[in-house]
Amino acid sequence: MPFWSIPADEGQTHNPNTHVFEARWIGVHMEGGWCIGVVVPARNEAKFIRHVIETIPATVDCIVVVNDGSTDATSTEIKKADIVANLIEINLDGEGVGAAIDAGHQALLDHFEDQFISVVMAGDGQMNPDDLPRLIAPILNGESDHVKGDRFNHSQGAGTMPLVRRIASKILAIATTLASGQSLSDPQCGYTATSSDVLKQWPWQRSWKGYGYPNYWLIQLSKFGYRIKEVPVQSIYGQEKSGIRPLRFFCSVGPMMAFEHHRRNLAWLFSKNITPHSLFALIAYVIGWIAVLPGISTDIEREMTSRGCPPVVLMMAAWAVAHFFDRAATSTVQELRLNAKARQTT
Repeated sequence: MPFWSIPADEGQTHNPNTHVFEARWIGVHMEGGWCIGVVVPARNEAKFIRHVIETIPATVDCIVVVNDGSTDATSTEIKKADIVANLIEINLDGEGVGAAIDAGHQALLDHFEDQFISVVMAGDGQMNPDDLPRLIAPILNGESDHVKGDRFNHSQGAGTMPLVRRIASKILAIATTLASGQSLSDPQCGYTATSSDVLKQWPWQRSWKGYGYPNYWLIQLSKFGYRIKEVPVQSIYGQEKSGIRPLRFFCSVGPMMAFEHHRRNLAWLFSKNITPHSLFALIAYVIGWIAVLPGISTDIEREMTSRGCPPVVLMMAAWAVAHFFDRAATSTVQELRLNAKARQTT
């Protein structure tokens, strides 16, 4: 059983509104020179949270459970858990899953002095702890900065994932691929691993707090030139219930992704990371908008429409070309970051 101390001093955390209880130091299990931390966002997960905590691999050094406004016995179950790692409980007032994960990441930044990997596992037991070594491997090998679980490419497929959620995930995969400039199969999977190099430079003051958090992160990771990799993980569904309301979700997350997509592209045009691909992508996007906006036309549009080509088809063709150049620009920005990092280490 962990030994619980009095609430930690507020100055020890990035978020002064959190209430932190920390277990005494138990030991360090280094993985290839990296410490491993696990962030567990939880809201009313009394049925599952203890099992989730107790089945986290023993190679993990620190577990941060973010209790986001639970009204059941989640906190009691957390304290009953039998673990062999340092345990931190953070209590928030129902600020949303994004805010909970942010608080957990920042707690690990305070906890570890050396490089570490922050893994996110949901408090409802949907993630198989046996997949954790596979998830962190690309970071340990220097192949990636952020790794996402991919439930659809696992040997067991999406398992018992509800059909509606499966369809929604596929639609969001297409939208997130377009918005981030990187091919993504399962952006909604919350089982992730992130290098501390990313967390130390992350703009915490501007973040997406609720559902849609994974999509927001993927777009920002692309913007900053971080490498993203997906690895197969098992999909587990049982008695847990999703709090997502589909209509509300798409009405909020859809515009957010469209806005962040344009913001990402414009940011590259006014930075040292500007590339010819970014310029070509911008031109193609503008042509696409001109094709459908009333009162604006070009010689190309007039010629195509006179031959029976609907403006919407021209728009889609232009945006397909823009996406091609956008993905090339994303790869170039990643290479520029790697080169800059290499120069800093030599």
